[in-house]
Amino acid sequence: MLPRHVQRLGRDWIAHWNGSQIFTLNSPVSSCMRWAGHYPWPSFPLPVPVDFSANWRLSPFFGPWRQFQNSNWQLNNFTQSCCFHLPNPSMKSEGEEPLTKKRRLSGQHGASTPEEETNFSNQKEAFCLSVAQYEEKHSSKKGTVKRHWEYFCQHSKTMKIFENKETDQSNKESEGKFDFTVMSYNILSQNLLEDNSHLYKHCRQHVLIWTYRFPNILQEIKQLDADVLCLQEVQEDHYRTEIKSSLESLGYHCEYKMRTGRKPDGCAICFKASKFSLISSNPVEFFRHDIPLLDRDNVGLVLLLQPRFHCKTNAAICIANTHLLYNPRRGDIKLTQLAMLLAEIASVAPQKDGTFCPIILCGDFNSVPGSPLYRFIKEGKLNYEGLAIGKVSGQEQFPRGQRILSIPIWPKKLGISQNCVYETKQQQKEENAGEKLEAAKLDNTQEIVIASEKLSSKLQHHLKLSSAYSHYFPETGIPEVTTCHSRSAVTVDYIFYSAANNNTATQPGAEDSFHGGLKLLGRLALLTEKDLWTVNGLPNEHNSSDHLPLLAQFRLIER
Repeated sequence: MLPRHVQRLGRDWIAHWNGSQIFTLNSPVSSCMRWAGHYPWPSFPLPVPVDFSANWRLSPFFGPWRQFQNSNWQLNNFTQSCCFHLPNPSMKSEGEEPLTKKRRLSGQHGASTPEEETNFSNQKEAFCLSVAQYEEKHSSKKGTVKRHWEYFCQHSKTMKIFENKETDQSNKESEGKFDFTVMSYNILSQNLLEDNSHLYKHCRQHVLIWTYRFPNILQEIKQLDADVLCLQEVQEDHYRTEIKSSLESLGYHCEYKMRTGRKPDGCAICFKASKFSLISSNPVEFFRHDIPLLDRDNVGLVLLLQPRFHCKTNAAICIANTHLLYNPRRGDIKLTQLAMLLAEIASVAPQKDGTFCPIILCGDFNSVPGSPLYRFIKEGKLNYEGLAIGKVSGQEQFPRGQRILSIPIWPKKLGISQNCVYETKQQQKEENAGEKLEAAKLDNTQEIVIASEKLSSKLQHHLKLSSAYSHYFPETGIPEVTTCHSRSAVTVDYIFYSAANNNTATQPGAEDSFHGGLKLLGRLALLTEKDLWTVNGLPNEHNSSDHLPLLAQFRLIER
């Protein structure tokens, strides 16, 4: 039923629907509106804001129903094409927007003035129209937000935007170059969805069912057609019964690592067997029963792949995938898990000449851009002295965990150095022998201890990684979003890669990358939080995870 104040209007207002127009129904509409049946009733401006439930149906007061039925007007077309917002806090419809999200959209945390509400309604209407017009022009499916491909120009740092990823392809086959695409996608484990149902109160119930979600996810994977898939939250029983076989039918070879303990999901790396062959598969378990710090069941997976093409050297590519701990207050565990994964990569990726082969690191890192953990990945160094444990990931603006990180973060028996590489038994023996020799030299002992203390709070790695995404839209400075649900909308998913020296798309500070590597050719653009709420956030009718897939195209540059 419609609200009473709308019913009282009776025949005083009628609307004419034009398929090329979209109205935001929660804001005042100044123009007169008439139903498409062209009834002879007078038309009036709509004087008050009107709130509609997403499930509203026409009431009988709209004139002779038989005559209305005979018109060519379709209610379903109207509801599917409209950009619905549900701002009334008293509304209890299934698709109601969360209060926190409405406050984020308005940029306000308290009561607003009538002028501010009017201005914001106008802004929402203008935004809604612009999105809808873009969809009408570029999208074949209603209720979706189009994501375009961004390609880097070959001789500048500017971007070109194309309708599909075929537009900027130069005869790569004839030139003998090896181009490939990599996707990172948290597909949302059904078990975790049901255990955290409070995050999905904004969703209609039918879109949360696995039998509805999996065909959508599979169709998305088919459509994007990546050469390498790095998937997180892959539920083990679903992987065993349908995910693996479905991907194998698409030409993928699949490697999977389930989380330890009783956790039913894990990480998978799947690659096109026509483009790569498997050299080695290396699972990483972050749980250690003898180390109290490492009591969580997260995992990683590292593959070494051989491209199937003729090249001057025996090129290999290292692909790593992980899903780090979520808990915002346990930055010590997050950093230790990351160090363990980097150590495994450093043991898999070295080539005969001592340099690293090209590396791609994907996953859900449960850390936001600019956070200490993010900077450590990109910059290769982190001085964590005095760093609060709750600030490592940047997930909380006002972190509750104020405890300072201990020095060192993890115990020596983990076997990983502050440079994030494995310490072999031989290295440990040499260090022990060196310590005995230093102890005999009393004059040098004090200097060595002081130097050791100064370096003990500094983490390092030597992988020299760049991010495939910039995390902010350059024109507006608005953040990109990779996950969006009732509680938050942020970036936590990444594709990091070892950039070639001449890669014009690389991030500042990566100029010292080793010879060879990967050139970023393009990426599938991300969206803003507002973009996603125009389709009721995530998951929705067409996007069946609470994360967006990231997709980047690379070219292998030989040394």
